[in-house]
Amino acid sequence: MNISVVIPLLNEQESITELHDWIAKVMQSNRFSYEIIFIDDGSTDDSWATIMALSQKNESVKGIRFLKNFGKSQALHAGFAKAEGDVIITMDADLQDNPEEIPELYNMIVVDKFDLVSGWKKKRYDSVISKNMPSKLFNWAARRTSGVKLNDFNCGLKAYNNNVVKNIDVNGEMHRYIPVLAKNAGFTKIGEKVVQHQARKYGETKFGMDRFINGFLDLITIWFLSRFGKRPMHLFGALGVIMFAIGLVFAMYLGIDKLFLNQTGRLITERPQFYIALTTMILGSQFFVAGFLGELILRSKRDSSRYLIKQELNF
Repeated sequence: MNISVVIPLLNEQESITELHDWIAKVMQSNRFSYEIIFIDDGSTDDSWATIMALSQKNESVKGIRFLKNFGKSQALHAGFAKAEGDVIITMDADLQDNPEEIPELYNMIVVDKFDLVSGWKKKRYDSVISKNMPSKLFNWAARRTSGVKLNDFNCGLKAYNNNVVKNIDVNGEMHRYIPVLAKNAGFTKIGEKVVQHQARKYGETKFGMDRFINGFLDLITIWFLSRFGKRPMHLFGALGVIMFAIGLVFAMYLGIDKLFLNQTGRLITERPQFYIALTTMILGSQFFVAGFLGELILRSKRDSSRYLIKQELNF
């Protein structure tokens, strides 16, 4: 199979049929073998009924229905697990991503041998204040922190080699950082393509301003995990040793001063250096214990289900 199109959605019943018809037209005109995987992330409208109707008309349409809303990352994870195409295309269901971009994205993976190609919505039709400006700041911070030189991390339109999606773990709210996850997994040939962005045709966006706050917090998380996720003791243990050493130096200074240099001076407990030594030694011990516990948790953790599937179609 040439292409799997993975589409997470939440309450997008108005646009699903139009998007399906558009994708099918592009696939047929380019003679691609394909599947369209819709992941209904707990919609409360008739999105699932629409997907069921499409699957009856087109056997290439497949569906996954979550028991409730678990988030876009979990929806992508479920879609990636089921995808069978040589190239996986992800896009949003709101018609803001253009399916006409699919053939060129496919060629960049198959012919140019990219591991991942991310879309760049260079010209956007979103609100300047509520979306464009925060998005630019977010992307700048992501580039500086991750080292991945992309202009638009959050663009839903991306293309992947099948090996990439089968070897990365998308969880929490990490869908924004799939290129970073891919880089950390060893897939370093990451490209970018300017894609057409279209104004939303139906309904309203499902994301608010809080996504940027969450995005920055997730950025810190992924920075930490990429460097210390497998060896937390390297961070917490190092901090613990440094803090404990500082406290020990102060304690030794106080002891030598009181015993040999200034025996008639103030009591040790009356000196501020005593409390500095005590505090830093306690903090150092706590950091060291935190690193040790992190190592234990890492070695004993078990994978648990991050989402529950209510229904599947055509798998």
